Amino acid sequence: MPKHGWKGLVNPMKKVALSDVKDDLSKYLHIAEGEEIIITRHGKPAGVLVGFASDDDWFDYQLENDPRFLERIKRARLSLQDGRGISLEDADARKRRKKKR
Repeated sequence: MPKHGWKGLVNPMKKVALSDVKDDLSKYLHIAEGEEIIITRHGKPAGVLVGFASDDDWFDYQLENDPRFLERIKRARLSLQDGRGISLEDADARKRRKKKR
């Protein structure tokens, strides 16, 4: 699965000239399924090529980059910090107790 966000900065990303990508896009899309590729124009970063090995990778990418989803996560975390809501562990424990009844 491709690495996104800060995780992707841990390993150096592959850099490829735009002219090379234009000549063989299919090859670079295949490579991008495993790692993001920095596309350069005149030696300077111009874009990023991200490939998806599966529908799950595509779905994950959409969630990770959807401002509405990210805002919802932020609100949920703040709610938990304020003492509202319950943790996943507590929710699982409640579910197990209900099943025993």
